[in-house]
Amino acid sequence: MRSLSDEKLKIIAAECGIFLAITLGILKAITAFYTGSLSILSSMIDSLSDAFSSLISLIAVRFSALPLDNKHRYGYGKAEALSAFLQAAFIVGSGIFVLYDGTRRFIKPEIVKETTIGLTVMIFSIIATFAVIIFQKYVARKTKSLALEAESQHYVVDLLTNSAIIFSLLFLKYFDWQWIDIATAFAISIYLIWNAVILALKALDDITDCEADDKTKEIIKQIILETNNVLGYHDLRSRVSGMRTFVELHLELDGNSSLFETHKISDEVERKIVEKLPQVQVIIHQDPHGLKENRLDDELKGKCDL
Repeated sequence: MRSLSDEKLKIIAAECGIFLAITLGILKAITAFYTGSLSILSSMIDSLSDAFSSLISLIAVRFSALPLDNKHRYGYGKAEALSAFLQAAFIVGSGIFVLYDGTRRFIKPEIVKETTIGLTVMIFSIIATFAVIIFQKYVARKTKSLALEAESQHYVVDLLTNSAIIFSLLFLKYFDWQWIDIATAFAISIYLIWNAVILALKALDDITDCEADDKTKEIIKQIILETNNVLGYHDLRSRVSGMRTFVELHLELDGNSSLFETHKISDEVERKIVEKLPQVQVIIHQDPHGLKENRLDDELKGKCDL
């Protein structure tokens, strides 16, 4: 279990994202109006989308932190994965909108003006965004929050896109290359959509009970095999739900041992796993070593490697 301070830290990080996105969205909206820049408009849409996505993240973080109850004995961790999936959908939607508007401007060009205002706003955006990224990535690593990881990823994209917009505005200011604004907006939109697809696939892994990462499983396997009196294991499986990872396995022990002895060995395995991986919750079933039975490993043989 995570401490209450971690949960508060996640909420503060999510609130910072909301404040940043709303502030930048408003500034970019005003700037896009005065300059007529499609690239700034694309960045504004992304910021407003981030504001809505950040609000979803905040709700998800609060919801996933709810204690276990009789109806949700595995907790509410998947709320974060759902949040990440919805954020990806918003990004794709905003990217498609910019692609549409860019196509329209290729057909009927619009002149970009007042590039100095645009440059000032975009430089401020980079500084503010960089500060929030550092904070959110720290919190995401500390709390294992998928929602905050997704949100910080949005802002990394923002950092790159804001930099690209600054370069396009400089070319507009000094060389009057009007086409570069539309080209930059197109590139930003395609990049946003690509990252959103990757994020959506990652969220779907969590939603559909994908296995824990290989490193986590290898640590668990090593602990099992290094524990005294453990003769083997089988049917190891896991699933991730927010900050928690749920693990089930069959422990192979001496069939002549007493229930008390096998329980003691299982407790030792569980204790070692939780000490090494505090986010993991373990359910262990004891089997006599050499027992022939229908196993999940046999069912999946040739399809996956547990």
